[in-house]
Amino acid sequence: MNTIAVEPVISQMAIDAIAIYKAYVSPHKGFACAHRMVHGGESCSTYIQRLLGEDSLMSVIGLSHQRFKACTVASQTLKATSGSSGCIVVPCCLPI
Repeated sequence: MNTIAVEPVISQMAIDAIAIYKAYVSPHKGFACAHRMVHGGESCSTYIQRLLGEDSLMSVIGLSHQRFKACTVASQTLKATSGSSGCIVVPCCLPI
């Protein structure tokens, strides 16, 4: 019986969805990844996209949850340090 390995297919679909987000949504959303702004390095989308190519899907889900929490903290840090500059600071992971 031939079975299709589901995990690589789902991971590739997620990688492709992130690529579409980065190409068509991110440049127009009006804010940058708070985690990247505070800590440097990769944005959350680039980080998750890279992990999807390197780790198991379940591992990536856990790591992405941790990263989004860290992005929320970074967003709060930016809000606290920006004062009333008129800058809108939103974590890239808004629902978390």
